[in-house]
Amino acid sequence: MDLSFSFIIPVYNRPNEIKELLDSLRLQTYDKTFEVVIVEDGSTISSEKVIGEYVDALAISYYKKPNSGPGDSRNYGMSRAKGNYFIVLDSDCILPPQYLVEAEKSLQEDYVHCYGGPDAAHESFSTVQKAINYAMTSFLTTGGIRGGKKAVDKFQPRSFNMGISKKAFENVGGYGNIHPGEDPDLTIRIWNKGYRTKLISEAFVYHKRRIDWNKFYIQVNKFGMVRPILNKWHPETKKITYWFPTVFCLGLLVSIILAIVGFMVPLYIYSLYFLLLFIDALRKTGNLKVAFLSLLATAIQFLGYGYGFLKSTLYINSSGKKPEEIFPKLFFRVN
Repeated sequence: MDLSFSFIIPVYNRPNEIKELLDSLRLQTYDKTFEVVIVEDGSTISSEKVIGEYVDALAISYYKKPNSGPGDSRNYGMSRAKGNYFIVLDSDCILPPQYLVEAEKSLQEDYVHCYGGPDAAHESFSTVQKAINYAMTSFLTTGGIRGGKKAVDKFQPRSFNMGISKKAFENVGGYGNIHPGEDPDLTIRIWNKGYRTKLISEAFVYHKRRIDWNKFYIQVNKFGMVRPILNKWHPETKKITYWFPTVFCLGLLVSIILAIVGFMVPLYIYSLYFLLLFIDALRKTGNLKVAFLSLLATAIQFLGYGYGFLKSTLYINSSGKKPEEIFPKLFFRVN
């Protein structure tokens, strides 16, 4: 199959990040030409000067538009891209040199109209970034297959590292205006059109997750809030496992109360879980500080997601309003 790749990268006030990403694209070992489509999404800090430094090294198409969110910006870029297969990246990603070689190899062996790749922590990342990366990718947390498992049900790509054919993009109409949550919504609609998705483990990225603890909580809280909305839109995708972080947090609270009155067994079970988490994080990262911070990252992840999921579920099911009316901050207005 003749594949022509176009990278689709929305950027918002992140010239330093886009420089790191473009550096990694310039170092790709892929021996064919590929396109880089950058969409400046209403930034007040422009990346134009940085991008200008790479026009001789890369085939760059650069567009500026009013702010309308990452989903609409990706649609904007894909509708103008010249390739027949789009690779969507977040601007805070760095690609290993073999990324495109591995992606093409997998697609040539088993073609799908949509794929996803995992994320990893680069050695240059801070200890907080590494701890958050562990929480977001570990199978012992809610990370699940984002950590690189081959398959648990059907793989849902995420648009920090996602490939989609031009044909599938045009057929499903691209991303919606919800954010976060635009990724699973798009994937579900891709499935409903009869297209297959898969994980390409070798096509991984280093995902910086430019966040501190407070931003991390806000992010995972939004993840929890959008899931009931997606369940309402796509009821066939509901899973009992989405309740796990909420139940985990409520169970921990009950365990602490029981421990106060002298019944310690439930709290011992939670302690055992966090011990296993610490050992696994230490084994994978080789860093004692990162392992300790991974416990904090996991606690924040469960609390933020669990609370957001519970609150959104109650609001969605008890109100006759549309999700856009209940949670307007989770939706972008498309220009």
